[in-house]
Order: sequence, then C-alpha cells, then structure tokens
Amino acid sequence: MADRGVDLAGLPKEVREQLAELELELSEGDITQKGYEKKRAKILAPFVPQTQNVDVSIQLTPGLSSDATSSPNAVPVAAPRQHRAHRSGGTRDDRYRSDIHTEAVQAALARHKEEKMALPMPTKRRSAFVQSSAENCTPPDTSSASEDEGSLRRRQAAISAMLAQNLQSPEYWINRSVQSSSTSSSASSTLSHGDGKSHNHNHSQGQTNVLADVLAHTRIESSSSSSVPPDVTSTVPQDRNSRVDLPPNIAVRGMSRGQSRSSMMDTAGGVPAHSHVSTKIQQLLNTLKRPKRPPLSEFFLDDSEEIVEVPQPDPNTPRPEGRQIIPVKGEPLGVVSNWPPALQASLARWGATQAKSPALTALDITGKPLYTLTYGKLWSRSLKLAYTLLNKLGTKNDPVLKPGDRVALVYPNSDPGMFWVAFYGCLLAEVIPVPIEVPLSRKDAGSQQIGFLLGSCGVGLALTSEVCLKGLPKTQNGEIMQFKGWPRLKWVVTDTKYLTKPSKDWQPHIPTANTDTAYIEYKASKEGTVMGVAVSKISMLTHCQALTQACNYCEGETLVNVLDFKKDSGLWHGVLTSVMNRIHTISVPYSVMKACPLSWVQRVHVHKARVALVKCRDLHWAMMAHRDQKDTNLSSLRLLIVADGANPWSVSSCDAFLNVFQSHGLKPEMICPCASSPEAMTVAIRRPGPQGTPLPARAILSMAGLSHGVIRVNTEDKNSALTVQDVGHVMPGALMCIVKPDGPPMLCKTDEIGEIVLNSRAGGTMYYGLPGVTKNTFEVIPVNSGGTPIGDVPFTRTGLLGFVGPGSLVFVVGKIEGLLSVSGRRHNADDLVATALAVEPVKTVYRGRIAVFSVTVFYDERIVIVAEQRPDANEEDSFQWMSRVLQAIDGIHQVGLYCLALVPANTLPKTPLGGIHVSETKQHFLEGSLHPCNILMCPHTCVTNLPKPRQKQPVGVGPASIMVGNLVAGKRIAQASGRDLGLIDDQEQSRKHQFLSEALQWRAQTDPDHILYMLLNAKGVAVSTATCSQLHKRAEKITAALLERGGINTGDNVVLLYPPGIDLIASFYGCLYAGCIPVTVRPPHPQNLAATLPTVRMIIDVSKAACILTTQTLMKTLRSKEAAASVNVKTWPNIIDTDDLPRKRPSHIYKPPTAEMLAYLDFSVSTTGMLTGVKISHSAVNALCRSIKLQCELYSSRQIAICMDPYCGLGFVLWCMSSVYSGHQSILIPPMELETSLPLWLSTLSQYKIRDTFCSYSVMELCTKGLGTQTEALKTRGVNLSCVRSCVVIAEERPRLALTQSFSKLFKDLGLSPRAVSTAFGARVNLAICLQGTAGPDPSTVYVDMKSLRHDRVRLVERGAPQSLPLMESGTILPGVRVIIVNPETRGPLGDSHLGEIWVNSPHNASGYYTIYGEESLQADHFNTRLSFGDTETLWARTGYLGFVRRTELLDASGDRHDALFVVGSLDETLELRGLRYHPIDIETSVSRAHRSIAESAVFTWTNLLVVVVELSGSEQEALDLVPLVTNVVLKEHHLIVGVVVIVDPGVIPINSRGEKQRMHLRDSFLADQLDPIYVAYNM
Repeated sequence: MADRGVDLAGLPKEVREQLAELELELSEGDITQKGYEKKRAKILAPFVPQTQNVDVSIQLTPGLSSDATSSPNAVPVAAPRQHRAHRSGGTRDDRYRSDIHTEAVQAALARHKEEKMALPMPTKRRSAFVQSSAENCTPPDTSSASEDEGSLRRRQAAISAMLAQNLQSPEYWINRSVQSSSTSSSASSTLSHGDGKSHNHNHSQGQTNVLADVLAHTRIESSSSSSVPPDVTSTVPQDRNSRVDLPPNIAVRGMSRGQSRSSMMDTAGGVPAHSHVSTKIQQLLNTLKRPKRPPLSEFFLDDSEEIVEVPQPDPNTPRPEGRQIIPVKGEPLGVVSNWPPALQASLARWGATQAKSPALTALDITGKPLYTLTYGKLWSRSLKLAYTLLNKLGTKNDPVLKPGDRVALVYPNSDPGMFWVAFYGCLLAEVIPVPIEVPLSRKDAGSQQIGFLLGSCGVGLALTSEVCLKGLPKTQNGEIMQFKGWPRLKWVVTDTKYLTKPSKDWQPHIPTANTDTAYIEYKASKEGTVMGVAVSKISMLTHCQALTQACNYCEGETLVNVLDFKKDSGLWHGVLTSVMNRIHTISVPYSVMKACPLSWVQRVHVHKARVALVKCRDLHWAMMAHRDQKDTNLSSLRLLIVADGANPWSVSSCDAFLNVFQSHGLKPEMICPCASSPEAMTVAIRRPGPQGTPLPARAILSMAGLSHGVIRVNTEDKNSALTVQDVGHVMPGALMCIVKPDGPPMLCKTDEIGEIVLNSRAGGTMYYGLPGVTKNTFEVIPVNSGGTPIGDVPFTRTGLLGFVGPGSLVFVVGKIEGLLSVSGRRHNADDLVATALAVEPVKTVYRGRIAVFSVTVFYDERIVIVAEQRPDANEEDSFQWMSRVLQAIDGIHQVGLYCLALVPANTLPKTPLGGIHVSETKQHFLEGSLHPCNILMCPHTCVTNLPKPRQKQPVGVGPASIMVGNLVAGKRIAQASGRDLGLIDDQEQSRKHQFLSEALQWRAQTDPDHILYMLLNAKGVAVSTATCSQLHKRAEKITAALLERGGINTGDNVVLLYPPGIDLIASFYGCLYAGCIPVTVRPPHPQNLAATLPTVRMIIDVSKAACILTTQTLMKTLRSKEAAASVNVKTWPNIIDTDDLPRKRPSHIYKPPTAEMLAYLDFSVSTTGMLTGVKISHSAVNALCRSIKLQCELYSSRQIAICMDPYCGLGFVLWCMSSVYSGHQSILIPPMELETSLPLWLSTLSQYKIRDTFCSYSVMELCTKGLGTQTEALKTRGVNLSCVRSCVVIAEERPRLALTQSFSKLFKDLGLSPRAVSTAFGARVNLAICLQGTAGPDPSTVYVDMKSLRHDRVRLVERGAPQSLPLMESGTILPGVRVIIVNPETRGPLGDSHLGEIWVNSPHNASGYYTIYGEESLQADHFNTRLSFGDTETLWARTGYLGFVRRTELLDASGDRHDALFVVGSLDETLELRGLRYHPIDIETSVSRAHRSIAESAVFTWTNLLVVVVELSGSEQEALDLVPLVTNVVLKEHHLIVGVVVIVDPGVIPINSRGEKQRMHLRDSFLADQLDPIYVAYNM
C-alpha cells in the first residue's frame, strides 16, 4: 500500500527493513493493529512531506478501500468505524475465512491498484440513461473499477456544480466538449489526459480541468470526416445535403485493393464522438496493453505441426529435492477378545442383553428429541424387515429378493430411525443396501447419474417410509414418476405396521465377516458420474474396529452426529461403529441446523455427550449463533471429530470455534480433524491427546510451490501462503504411500505433493459393476523412480492430495477432484473459493453458493467461477467485486480466470444437502443454460498458449525465380477458362444484331406473337404477359414520352424506379430506343421510407439522372409528406409516370454509332456497404447474353423461371435482357410474392415443367425455413420437381454450401435431383464469371484445411478432418471468360496451391466505375490491370474476391480435365488478425453453431479487437449464456480471442437485397451506439 506522499521505494534501506520487520510482527500477531500504525507513523514521520496535515496512521487503515489512500482528500472520519467492523472476531463470515487470507487479498488488490487499470463495465439494455438528470449522471468512466466511492462522489459533485450552471443532459456536455475541443480528438488508442486549455471557453480554469479529467476517459473522436456509407438498411435517417456532387464513399474506392478497409477504419472516422462504446472499447484496449504474465516464448512456425504455443519450462520452477518417500505404517490393529465376528452379531448381542439401552435419538424440526430407539427395538424391527424382505415379497418358489441382491434405501435426512432399521434389516437378510438421496423432482441435479448408479448396481427394488413415499413426485394417475435415467423400480414401504413378525423357526443367517459385499456407498466423480463403492463385510467390520481403536470409543458413550448418516463419516461413526460399541447416537438433521445452528452444541451440553461428529460448516454456524447461549458447557466432550478437516481451509474454522468455546469448557486437544474418501474410507484421524498436550505444528506452505506440486515453507511473501493443519496419523492396520497424481503411480519424494494411496483391510473393495475403473483405483501398485513395483500389495487411491510431515503426521492440501491444472500448474478449487470470498465487500454474493471448475478450451484448462448474486446487489457493485476477484486471484495464485459469472439467487443446481452441484453447474455453463445475470470473461489474460502472430515475409525474390520455382515444384500457374466464344457456330439470326434494341425490333417483326415474358402473382396466376411485339410497342410509347415530356438528350441517364415486373423491362428498352442510359433502382419500401429512400436519392444524385420513369403509386410516394421527412422532395428530377401513356411512336429509334457505347449503368451496394455503379457497354451486354445462351442452351422453345430481384448484376441481365437475346420464355416471380405464398416458386416449376430456374439465396432460405416441414403437403398437392435439371443461385459471394445442401435434401422427396442445385458467381467488374450450365460436369466440393487457408495456402484434406472447411465450386466458367489467381500484393500469378485474388478477362467485363471525376488511377487499377510478371500483355479486371483454381479429375465438354474455380470470400471483408487472414463467414458459421438461440451472427474488427454481434432468438435471460460459448468456439476453432460480444434482437444485422450481411454498416452502427443491444460484454 503506497502511502500518498511517501515513495516507499525511495526510502533508505534500513528504514525499509524496519518497516518489513514491523509488518512481520503484525502478521505474527506480536503487535496490535493500533501499535503497528503508531510505530509505522513514527518511522515514516521524517519522510512525510510537510504540506500534509493528515495523520499517516489514518491513511493506512486497511478497512478503507485501498484506493482511498491515493485520493487527495480522503475522508479520515470513516476510519475508526471501519476499523471496529474489521476486528470483531465473533462475526467472522465463513468456514473459508482466515484473517491472514483477507489481508493477503487486500495486499494483492493494492498492488493492482498501483497499476490503476480501468476495466470497461459491460452494457446492459436500460432506458434509464436517457432519463437521468445531469446531477446523477456519472461520466462514462466512473463505472470502471479504477474509482473508489469517495473520489467518485467528489468528482461527481465537481461536475454537477459546474454543469448546473448551464447544461441540461449528459449528452450535452460530451457534445459540448466535442465542439470546443479539436485538440483532444486524438485517434490514438491510448488515453491521453486532455489539456485543459482547449476547453476553456467561459468556465473558470479549475472547473474545466475537472471536466478535462473526466473527458480524458471518454474517447473523443473527430466527427468531421463523414466517411460513413449511406445506411441502406438501418432505420436511422442519414443527414445528407440535397444534391451531392460526389458522395464520399465512391472516393473510398480510391484505395488500392491491397490495403484492407480496416486501415481506414482505425480512426473510426465519422463515429459520433460521445459514443459509449468507443470509450469502453478504449478502456478495453488499454487493459489489453498490459503485458501477459507468462511471456510467449519464441515460436517456430510449422504448418503441419500443432498450432499451440508450447510454453518452455521455466528454469526457476521449484523442483522436489528430497529422497524417495518410504511407506508409512499405522499402529497394528489390536486384537480384542470380545470383538464380534460380524457387525450384525454385535447388534444381536446388544438387542438381547441390553434391550433397554438407547441406540438412537432423533430430533424434530425445532431440535427437541422426537423419539428414542432402543437396541431391543432396533434388533426386533430389523429382524421383522429381514424376514419380510426374504419371505413376504413374491411367492415361496419365486421370491422377489434373494441374498446378494441390491436394494435402494430412500429415506429423508430427518428420519434416521427408519434408515437404521432398513440398513440393519438388509444386513440381516444378506441383501446389499444402496443408500441414496430422496429424489425431489424429475429434474433433480444429478438425478440421471443416480440412475446410472442404480443401473450399474442392478437395483430393482427401493425401500422407503410411508411419509417419504407420499412426498415423492407422482404422475397424473398417482404412480411414482419415472425419474430421468432411472431403471424401473418397485417401491416397498418399511414402516413397522407393514412388517411381518418372523415365524418361531426362522433365524437370520449371521456368518463370520467375509469378502462378500455388505453395502454400497455412492460417490460422485469430478465429471458428475455417480459410482457405487462396494464395502465388503470384513472391510466394514475392520473399519469399525480401526475407528474404535483410533478414537478410543467405549461402551455406552453418547455421540452427537450432525453429518449425513447415509454415507461417509456419518455412516461409519454414527451408524456402524456406534452399534458395535453400544453407543447412544443423537442425530441432528440438516433441517434443524438450518433453523437453529446451535442445536448440536445444546445437545452436547444437555446429554453430556463424549463425542461430537461435525463439519467445519457446523463449527462456523454455531460460532455465529453462540451469543444467544451463555450457559452451554462443552467440558464433557473428549472428542470433536471434524469430518472435513482435510479441507485446507478447515484450520481457520477450528481456531475460531476454539477461540469462542474455550471459555465454555472446550479443550484444544479434543479437536480431531480427519481425512477420508469413499474409496479408502477413513485415511487418517488425529487421536485425542491427554489433557494439556500442545497442539501439533501447522504447515505454512507457499502457494507458488504448491502449484508446482512441491512443498516449500513460505518465507518471502506471506500473501500467498496456505496454512494447513495435520489430520493426525494413518489409521491402525493401514499402510500409506504418496504417489504422483498423474501417470504411473510413482512414489513421490518427501518434499513433493502427491496422491495419498492406502493399503488396508478397512477400505472399499471396488466400484460395483465397473471392473475397468476399479482396476485403476483399487488395485494400484506403486513403483519407484526406476519404474519397478515396490511390492505386490495393492493400494487404493484416496483422491486426496497431500504429504507426510514430521512425526509421520499426514497433511492434506486438496482433493484430486478439486484440482485445476492450468498450463502445467495445479490449483485447488477450494483455495480459489477462499480467495474470492476474502474480497470485500461480500454483499454481492452468497458465501456458501460458489462453484469453481475448469473447462478445456484451446488445449488447456480454463478456470471458471460461478456464484449466486444477492438480489439486492446492484450492477456496479457486482462488477466492482468481480473485477477485484480477478485481480486478487491473479495476485495470490498467479493464474488468470477465464470467466466469472454471477447467477440470480437460488438458481445453481444443489446437492441434496444444500451444497452446489459443481459438475451439473459446469454442464449448464457449457450448454448455455446457466442464465447468468452478470458475466466477466478474461480470455486475454489467461489464454497464453496462442501461437505467435505471423510475421509477413517481405517478398525478396524476383518474379523470374518465382516462376522457375513454381515450375521446378511442378506447380501449374492457377488459371482457368471457359469454352471459346468465337469458335462456336451460332446459326441464330440474332447473332447478326450487335445491339439488344435491334434484336427486339427483329423479333417483333419475325415472331410478333411469341410470348417472351410472363409475370405471376402470389396465386400463381399470370397477371401480365409480353409478346415480342407488345414489348416493342410498349417500349416505343415510353421512348416517345421520354423525348416529349422529359426533354432528354442522347446519352442522358434515366432512373427506372419500378417494382419487379414487365414495366421495368419495357422502360429499359424504351431508354435504349431513345438513346438514353437506363439506371435501375430498387423502389423505396413504403413502410420504411426513412431507411430506404436515402439510398434511392443517393443513386439519383450520383448518376446525375435527367429524369425518373416510374409508376403512379411510386410517384405519389416520392412526393409524399413521409418522403419529405427523410429527403428533399422538391429537388427530384423530372418524374414521368408510365402507367397510361398516349399511343405515340417516336420519329426514329436510336442506334448507337459503336458497340463500345454505354448500354446501361449497374448500381449495387457491396457487402462492405459501398455503393458502386459500373458502366456496361453494348458489346459487353451482347457478349454476356451470348455466353449465357451457350452455357444454358437457351432457345426460343425453352422456358425458364426467375425468382429474384431484378435490380443489379446477373439477376437484372436474366430478367431483362436474356430472353430478348435468346428468344426463350421467362416466367417472372417477384420474390416479395413468396412472402404471402411460400410454395409459389416450387409449384410454378412443377406446373410449367421448368428445366432451368434461377433464384437468390434469400429465396432459397425462405423456402428451406418455411417449407422444410411441409414437403408431404406439397407432394399431395402434386408438386413434382423431377423436371428441374438446373436450379442456379445467383450471387456475388462464396457458395453457401450448408444452405444449398439442405435445400437439396429437403426437396429430394419432391423429385428434385441432388445434382440440380448449383451457384453462379459474379462481381462488380464482371457480372457473370461462373454459371453452372447444362454442358459442364457437376460442381465439385473440396475440403480445405483452415489453418493453411489463413496463411493464403490451399491444402486439401479428407472430409471430416479437424479444422476442415467444405467449399463448393462456383459453377462452370462461362464461355469467353478467363480467370487467373494473383497475389494481391505483388500482382504476380500464383501456383494452384495458393489462395489469391481472382482476376478476370472477358468480352463482357464492365468498362469501368461510373464516377463523375475521372478516377483514372482506380479505373486502371481495377479494370485494366496487367500482371507484374508472366503474361504481362493481357488486360485483366480485379474482382476483389479471393479464391483458387483446382484441376479436377472430371472432364469438360471438350474432353479436357475440368478446372474448377472456388470463391473463398471478398478481399475487402477479410479480417487481418495476428498476421493471418480470416474470412468473417467462417467465424460466423462457428458462432451460429454455439447455441440453439443464436439466430444469426456477424463479425468485424475495430482497431485490433474482434467484435462478434449475435442475434438472440430466445428469451433475454439467455443473452449472457452466449458470451462464454461464443468466446469458446472462436478460440477453439479459429485461435482468436473475441474482444467484444454484442447480443442484439433478431433482425438487427443489416442485410442487402441479395441476402448478404452488411458488416461495415453494422460496425458503424455499433460504434455510433445505435444498435440498442441487449448486452455488450467486453472480454478483458
């Protein structure tokens, strides 16, 4: 704790030594806190700066939040009160509590405080922020963990005083600062404290500085640059000027393709500067700048090798140095003459000779005695039960039970008497009891595993009491419910009234104890599986003898038992050993303890009990409640057995209990901790010493040493010490070794922590019914360092970790099942719980309700802590507490937490006795059904085994050597081409026409009545058709109207604004006839004008349209009030409605002078949100139509069906031009009609027997999701798709394999051929590069290795290989098209094992971008580019997509091997992270699989953070479940750490008309805080 004004590091050495000595005295308890502070103040006095008038001692109060010391005017008054609260010993909060530990945690937190890191608090959806007034609005930073309450209030007060003068809302002061301060708008990613001067307008300097200080934490950014593309999809109107000469986004195209767009976005230009999100991400970036704990060692990159960074062993790791351990022997088991031959024999003896002697007293719910069972009653009832079980169930010849059968005992904790009778009844009948918990509901935590236990033990019968049976959950008709995973059981009620008195001649068979199984005790493993440990009759008897000897039990003593009597010590001492020694047991059930924690102490006092059997929990509860009892006396106790004394944290409970009750007669030497396990039973127990024996020494161990598995006495840093008490000596008659916990059972060295193994006749014998697991646990033969067995006696693994100390005392430091092994170091779950609970204030969580476990993510264990949050805890406190827990665990255990989750009170799965069911909690966590209310993920700190980021190698080799290298390696240059256009003989007349307008005129003359187009409505009825002559005449009317009303000049641009239909086609040809250039634009959505109209406006402005052709309805919409709200409607160009045109013919039809003239402009919004227009010439149109005609074999006699939007790309070509060129009939189905009638498209295909159909992904998805379950209904309606031979999805993206495959599978039943579905591929520079026609081979699918793909290499792997990605060929390359794969950086051709940019050369390439200023450089770069070496003559166009070419085994039409083109993704969209290239769609596919409630997801990067946006389709309580699952899956499959997870409502991720995600829009909305997220999690 650094004192303000005193730099401790700068003090003279001797002063520092004096201080250290003082610290030591305080920690040893040799000096009081007050004395410590006085002395310390005295030592420091000469070094404190004189200006201070604050007493140093006050600043050092540990009670104050440790940050208060560094605040300039800490409030000293609070100190004494805090102080008292800290010292009162009686109210210590828990069994995990230790003063030393709390202090250690505070010290660890103080260290973190010095680093002063502000963690961004997660954002939850709340409307509160908007309504709050300026007074109670805290600036964004104050939610972080860097502020303590006091300084926060001061800062708030200063601000509100200043704001009160003239500011109204929190937005105002942040905006204000944006306008006033241009200097602080630094785009750097570090927080710089703003310079006060720039804010100083009309406020005084001092106030401004406070504001500057606050704003320094708010990341301010310049909002002057408006490079945000128009939001095509969101509902926020964009503020645009009425006429834009050149929208900024077209200029964005000016970057070379080589830079990814992210380089522009680093400054996040255009983001409103007061964006919350930016501030938080900024804080997050700052937290990430801290160095990670284990330094990443040098990592060599070898592709085929495993990806993980292998941490190099640290030379300073402590290693065991002692000699090999020698097995430790317990004292011999004494032979006593009157020990019974079997346990049942002793019951028979006491039942006969001491019938009146009390055996068991049970308590009611208030803690008063309810009934007492005597030994006589116990014997007679057990006899009756044994007789009934063997003779009265079933018939004489066919009994239900035979000796040796297993029987479940289902009795509540409050009814020990019934249980005792049932247990001993089973022993007398020689059937094997299996005690289990009472199932409370069908969905009990772990009930399925209990079912597994009953199944593996072959249990078919359950014994229970009448009361218990009534309470079991029943079905409607009154039968007992079939519990999940349970075998079918018969239930037998064992109340005395239902039992039969045995006949005179019947006697129970009581053989001498042998190795047959006596009973089965259940145990749950770390994974949650429940197994039955079989205890033989001889083991049971020997164990009772050993306990009698070790605890010195005498006949007729009284014992108070608080433990569960069905298993463990509660059964061994309280039911078995007690009967052997005729002890009177008083059973205190858990329910009584909850109501009256002191009840067991009162029972000891009232009954003058000699022995009490408790757990730390009971000590703690009694201590908390002891003030109510002045007169309790515990001097009768000679033995207080602490059953969980092996828990390292038991020592503080024992000490505190002794502290309180020593004055009530409790003697220190009576406290006897013991260690036990279900397999080995009691392992060791401290023997009660004679009065006044000094207590054994404690071991104070170094946590760091423990984590490496070695014993080191802690000397240097008392903060990370663990104090452990011994659990006495090994049991009589037993032999103990310590072996390595993993690998072969090799003996440990004396200073090494290992698993305790035990050889004894008194342990369990096997896991019943599970021989495989039994061998590894019950038949272990330890080996020495050379690997040779030390003997042939088998040992049993106890599952306890520990060591043997001086004097052969056994110390236990943890359990194997609580062991978390992270990066080769071992941590104990209990230790972590203790640290978490020592973090103040614990008003956030419930103490006993906390679970720690590890999950395996990315080749290592990751620690997760889940706790229950108190209902009254507020968001900020919880977050503060969570961040401090992280820091404390980091400081004390040197391990990073992966996830810390808080769930609502009472929602964690419970064990029957109220603890947390850890394995079930882990299951919920991994399934995403935990429903946390607060979560903090810290993958950045704890994932340290990521591979080193790849350094891109500079290309130092010349082009020639690359060529030669490729040739030597036998690599082909990756290129491919379609068939040759020129050589194909095309007799068709239309070949003579260079222009589409001529082709239409020619068709109107030669075949006027041939129907070219048919438009269907939702009912499947043809609402309009167009023959060749009708289309020609309608086009003429439009031409006349254009020339008359529009005053159009040749070459003017005309916008066509129509719904999908024949009007659109007619007006397109009308424009061609008039010599104008048509620009098709999607009409605005009438219900969402605010979002869709600005895009329309923008295209009209950009294209400088001279007029708009549209329908009457749309014309009204454009001029409506609603439209005026989002755009300036007064400045529309001339609008002509084409609904009722006069019958006029134009004087002449325009014919362009050359085919290189522009035919039309194609505008489209790319996936990166760029609006791009490309120029398409007449010759390109002609070549494209011809290419499609040849590929798809289109002739006048053919019919095709088109169901997609006709506004851009290949869709527009197919809708408007292809039919006029090839003469086939097109049936047009507008996709919006599918919304009212889903089966429309499929039934049309069936009705018209269509062979070729074209659709978009959105249409296919609609059918897959909407009709997937209705295939039977469609079949009965006669829908048959066997006629379809090609169904092509038109797209500009990687083929969506999962969608096309599920579509094929779903509609296979309707006769759809699996070979029919394929995809096309086009880009802006060339609208159609691939299209699966009729001639080429079927599209092939390959599996590529994702690891190689990130390195831009293509490695094919087998289907199902780990890390494999299936890719489908994008259709056959069109005739006349050549593609080559090029390195986008060097522009050289690549070999075919490389991923590179697809470049295309074809007669139908677009002529260039449509821009107003000639951006020649960009045109040249994208449209007329040459390779840097190889064939440097050909001109290529760059598609901006990455892909590769693969030569397949298939043959194409000409008999050559077929070259397939695979598209991987858009270059602009790729994410460059850790030096590797990622495609968003791959990460999104993984994310969408992570949880059933994820409807859709999108990813983007911001600076160097990966942001994942997830649409939640489930209820909002599932929102936080997604955070860890998303983080896990991305880490596991892509080796990336997610920086921010944003959970939003369905439909928030913007999608363009082609169904592609608009990730850049999403990113802009996120940074501008416009998403209204349900939850934003910042992963630390």
